[in-house]
Amino acid sequence: MKLRFIEPANQPYHPDIRNLFVYDQYIRTPSNGLLTLATIAKQYVEDTRMYSESISRIPLKDLLDSDIIFLSLFTFNANRGYALANFLRKHTRALIVLGGLHPTLCPGEAARHCHYVLTGEGDESIVDLILAVRDRRPLDFPGLAFYRDGKLITTGKRRPPENIDVIPDRNLLWNFKKMAGHNTIWPQVHASRGCPHHCDYCALVAAFGRGVRTRSPENVVEDIRQAIVFFDQGHHRLAKVLWITDDNFFANRPWAIQVLKAIIASGLHYQFTIQARFEVGFDDEMLDLLKEAGFIELAMGIEFLEDESFQAYHKESTYRQILRSVRNIKRHGLRVRGLFIMGADSHTKGVGKRLARFVIQNDISGVLIQSMYFIPGTPVYETHKGRLICSGSKSAGTSAPDWSRCVGKVVHYPALLSPADLQKEIIAASSAIYSPPRLMKALIFKRGIDRTLFLGEFFWQRWVRQELKKELPWLSSLPDCPESQKGVSA
Repeated sequence: MKLRFIEPANQPYHPDIRNLFVYDQYIRTPSNGLLTLATIAKQYVEDTRMYSESISRIPLKDLLDSDIIFLSLFTFNANRGYALANFLRKHTRALIVLGGLHPTLCPGEAARHCHYVLTGEGDESIVDLILAVRDRRPLDFPGLAFYRDGKLITTGKRRPPENIDVIPDRNLLWNFKKMAGHNTIWPQVHASRGCPHHCDYCALVAAFGRGVRTRSPENVVEDIRQAIVFFDQGHHRLAKVLWITDDNFFANRPWAIQVLKAIIASGLHYQFTIQARFEVGFDDEMLDLLKEAGFIELAMGIEFLEDESFQAYHKESTYRQILRSVRNIKRHGLRVRGLFIMGADSHTKGVGKRLARFVIQNDISGVLIQSMYFIPGTPVYETHKGRLICSGSKSAGTSAPDWSRCVGKVVHYPALLSPADLQKEIIAASSAIYSPPRLMKALIFKRGIDRTLFLGEFFWQRWVRQELKKELPWLSSLPDCPESQKGVSA
């Protein structure tokens, strides 16, 4: 048998010298999740390989004689994935299988572009699929969706896997070793899955449930060790930082402490960044361990600065708690990176300036600003789907809405702003935070990785603003939101 795994990009990969310096121009870190599935599949089929449009073009010739081709999709790359699946279904004899977050939440849509959809986490179901195809048995195990005689068939929800101690074989991804020298690609390790919270805009619980499942501390440390070797041997990278990509690493506090102590005991001397909710800022023991283990930064999902927005989307925090958390984290010698959402129903003109003022006054090290997003299957999607811009258009070559705009751009009619005005607010916030005077200040006063990261983000944010500005005439030309949808909120 011959298996191929594909991670589509939002747009096809395009080589560019700027890839060396500017994150997300055409390049980003490939998916650890799909690489994990390829690693599992390799145990059953020797001829297994993965391609990612995050780092290279896909050599289509190698796919033509495959037996099974797996494509993993998020919402932002769903249309590109559907187009590839349609092409491969027409031009190969392979069984085309779609999986990932978006197909899990939209199985009926995804199944129109493939033979089967694998829903949920595929660690175990992918083995069932491979063995069933190899042994010519019916595909009827839980976790499948497909069309038969025009009717969508689902085989039931599959229980999430409990044993997730799999270290991805990074060598299975074509061209990865070569591209790992780029400063815009960081080594990543995912140590746990799931989240106990229920923010309305987050797809994590909708896809993977509220329980938290963890890898053993020893397994996590070995994964970190292998990732560092893979990225650093033979490369001279300016920013040597490893990203723990868990959505909520601190949800299981005793386990998180065990992992941090295992990193410390391992003798690994590296720099790490990690995603966090605000609560960790009140845990002095955890913050001390993070510092001792080599963590330099926490990427905090702050999202909003208004208590009414937190309440509207069931985000269990307040502005005062966020402020206290940020200040305590910084007192422990750790940086805070802010992850923000704009376009809440309470947002008005001036929200961009307020956000920039908060970032500058509290010395937030960097930001990711996204317009409010609406992943199918989440509560906020159900309450706002009549106000989505992308729902009114179809992507070329597919029967799905145009999901390609779900990369931080404005995708809906806000309650108190026009779509164009919301996009302008995002541009204004980015312009103030990453202004030329602040760049000069960073180059003069910041040192080491702080200086390197701000310099890279300055040019990345400039590119982001350019892309957002290109859309302003189109956003300004949109018709008004239908009267029947005005005032709808979460």
